[in-house]
Amino acid sequence: MIAVKVKLLGVFRGLSGESEITLNPKQATVRSAIETLADLLPQKAGALLIDRYLNDPRPNALILLNGKEISVLKGLETTVKNGDELTIVPVAHGG
Repeated sequence: MIAVKVKLLGVFRGLSGESEITLNPKQATVRSAIETLADLLPQKAGALLIDRYLNDPRPNALILLNGKEISVLKGLETTVKNGDELTIVPVAHGG
């Protein structure tokens, strides 16, 4: 079992009431960690994290793994290891 620390910023911190959460994803990927996080967060925060039409968090959040944006790695399929740190930064949308 792996433990991943997740830092929540902005609206995700506000909605969850937490600045950090340690979780144990079912699989060793960023995708599994994000899905586990969404299940742990209050419903409104989880729904805000993962875009319901795309089933993908990237339109709503910038995701960093150990300080590197996941798009420069392997995206949601990037492997996470015990002790890794994910940072979830909300993306502001406007119109």
